[in-house]
Amino acid sequence: MKQTTPAELFAAKALAGQVRKELVENILPFWMEKMCTPSGGFLGRISGDGQPDASAPVGGIMTARVLWTFASAYRVLQAEGSCRAEMLQGYMDMALRAKRLIIDRFYDKEYGGTFWSLDADLSPADTKKQIYAIAFAIYGLAELHRACGDSEALEYAVKLFHSIEDHSFDSVQDGYFEAFTRDWKPIEDMRLSDKDANESKTMNTHLHVLEAYTCLYRVWKDPLLKARLRGLILVFEKYILGTDGHLKLFFDDSWNCGYDIVSYGHDIEASWLLHEAALVLGEADVLARVEALVPKIVKAASEGFTPEGGMIYEKSGGRACDGCDEGQGDTDAEVDADRHWWVQAESVVGYFNLWEHFGQPDGLENAIMCWEFIKNNIIDKDGGEWFWSLRADGSVNREDDKAGFWKCPYHNGRMCMEIIERIAQHTNNHVYCSDSNY
Repeated sequence: MKQTTPAELFAAKALAGQVRKELVENILPFWMEKMCTPSGGFLGRISGDGQPDASAPVGGIMTARVLWTFASAYRVLQAEGSCRAEMLQGYMDMALRAKRLIIDRFYDKEYGGTFWSLDADLSPADTKKQIYAIAFAIYGLAELHRACGDSEALEYAVKLFHSIEDHSFDSVQDGYFEAFTRDWKPIEDMRLSDKDANESKTMNTHLHVLEAYTCLYRVWKDPLLKARLRGLILVFEKYILGTDGHLKLFFDDSWNCGYDIVSYGHDIEASWLLHEAALVLGEADVLARVEALVPKIVKAASEGFTPEGGMIYEKSGGRACDGCDEGQGDTDAEVDADRHWWVQAESVVGYFNLWEHFGQPDGLENAIMCWEFIKNNIIDKDGGEWFWSLRADGSVNREDDKAGFWKCPYHNGRMCMEIIERIAQHTNNHVYCSDSNY
């Protein structure tokens, strides 16, 4: 931690205490109490108004994110030292439930990789191989091994790493191709969702392969993994990061981008995930290059930070990029000013990282502002968990999922644990406190 004032440290510890309370009293209990099914799996969906949907497909991304969240909660809160043994065991039980689902149901024993989704009866539904989803399975399994030394989890994380490297890595142009059929053939529709462009390479998938490989490298010091982690960092520097500090989103095989879309949440998330990757990689030259970029990325993301402390979703148009008309200006921009749950969570971590490692006081100020915005607008204090978003008109979005294929405890849970762990590391004690204002 850079030199800091007693007042800053007090404020940071107070933030850590509040997010710990949110984690253990709201986020984790919601998933433990409302999302488990008698079959040993998870509900595929709970609607925005709190109604369970027993027929919804079960997503591989959601399952992997549950695994990561509860494995990380076990590890972080055990180290933090004030969590009861029965609570920790409950977190581990959730992680192991998710592990069994990934290994026994999602993992493709014939072709390798993981399926995209299961039907509610846990039989394969969509069997395509989406590299984004496989990366999250690695992320969760590696974190479980990190938390408790689970050898089976590491075994399957390594298998999935080799699946990605054998089938997705582009040895000519670098990076990773987006998606394949079950048997690793080309697939016509490569999109993660209807919102995405149908391109062969995307920022989003590369960001989460980076995230997964960082976690795996913490527990498995494989030379090829190290080389690929370094390569991913450099891919961001060379191809994905624009001269304006924003990330470009969609690319063809040769890294040409014809889209002028700014995703503020991905910008701020990438700022700290890239930094984390460079720290874990442990190469001084790479770390120096990344640390020169982080403040630039955060500054660019902050274009979407509002005076009330929320980060808007995205902007399309009004930005120079490959394939855009010369002189295209802000008058062409279309702004989605909704404040999505995950964007707010990543903003807290990104700004906190800016304060912690780069000594910028406004980083802590913005992290706290964003947390206050979350408390006041995003947390569902009656139904549990977080709402999907606060709409641009100031109304709460109760239509999109409370939990489901994309709405998982990973972003908000990770935000809490990042703050808890960072403060605990620097103060050498736990952060729990009772906050009467919460």
